[in-house]
Amino acid sequence: MEKQQRQATKTMNFTGIFAVACVLFSSHAGGGFATGNQATQYYVQYGWIATVTAIIAMALLTLTIRECMIMYNSRGLSSYKELFQNLYHPFGKFSVLFDIYFYTMVLCAVGAVIAGAASLLNKTYNISYIYAVLSVGAMLLIMTIFGASLVSKASTVMSVGILASCGVIFILGINEKLPEISNIFAVRASNANIGTGIFKAFTYAGFQSVVIPTMISCGKSLKSSKEISRSMMVSFVINSIALILSIIMLLVWYAEFTQAGETTLPILYIAGQLGRSYVFWAYNICLFLCFISTGVTTIYGFVEKFEKAKALSKINKVIIRRIIVSFFIMFMSMGISMAGLDKIIKYGYGYMGYLGIAIIIVPFLTVGAYKNRKFLKEQNNNINNNNINSKSSFAESADY
Repeated sequence: MEKQQRQATKTMNFTGIFAVACVLFSSHAGGGFATGNQATQYYVQYGWIATVTAIIAMALLTLTIRECMIMYNSRGLSSYKELFQNLYHPFGKFSVLFDIYFYTMVLCAVGAVIAGAASLLNKTYNISYIYAVLSVGAMLLIMTIFGASLVSKASTVMSVGILASCGVIFILGINEKLPEISNIFAVRASNANIGTGIFKAFTYAGFQSVVIPTMISCGKSLKSSKEISRSMMVSFVINSIALILSIIMLLVWYAEFTQAGETTLPILYIAGQLGRSYVFWAYNICLFLCFISTGVTTIYGFVEKFEKAKALSKINKVIIRRIIVSFFIMFMSMGISMAGLDKIIKYGYGYMGYLGIAIIIVPFLTVGAYKNRKFLKEQNNNINNNNINSKSSFAESADY
């Protein structure tokens, strides 16, 4: 009986560990990943080193989130604001830097969603980019105000669809160039820029750290640093595999899609060259729906936060407040989208990645790791002295 209970506990623990790992995977492998634009700009153009720097980036990201979740869970914190106040203590006011980073990054992400969807409509249906931006913006605005809950429920299905179609394209795309893959890698190796490639890996981890609020919220179910470590190890493996597959396919097609001027949506171009129309249209439809889903859920999160702002407190009707906030966010995001997907990912994500390195990656992997180690050691000493308090249950099973 006891053996069965232990087995059931292990199964439940692994389920929780895997579920949290999948949250990071789904957050990473969204519309930006599915276009191939991010991978091209931050990895592929630097040659063979891309496969190595992708692993470095995923290691940096998962190790950083590990420290975030350990700090959050061990201290019984209740918001990302408290998390960064703990990290920066005794300079807690610097936590505002993450607010600036987070909201700017989210606006860039919504701008990228609009730009990506507009580029997709432009290339597939030859709709003018400006008209496509206006159409996508109007669609997102209406769905945010009236249909956000429906889109949220369907977002998982959309995510599975885009991941499945991308997986098929990665395999078919690599197989298509298999006879010449070694020669392509040899040519790309001669153009490799190792130093810049490694710095871009840090930058990539920097802007991907925007998922921290989501991860610490989901990671509350993990009961020890050992479970957190295992979850991040699983996430590191699955994220690395997906990213490397994407990079290898883009590397072998790089010369072709750059010569064709299709760097904005390279995977769309490759899907069109595979000679399988069902793959192209499945990817096309799933990518568009993924863009819409990401845009609506992101904007709705913004709306929920700011519709209760003091500036709008005199407006009694919730729907009016929601419309005002939605209009403001859409105005900002559509303005950003006019720069185009390439520039948003290069400059918007890039500069936020630099900021992320400075205020998230480096602090958590140095000061944060030190504070976590010290805190858990003190908590374990307290337990050994029978000084158990309300927050020590996490530390009791800690394996730092």
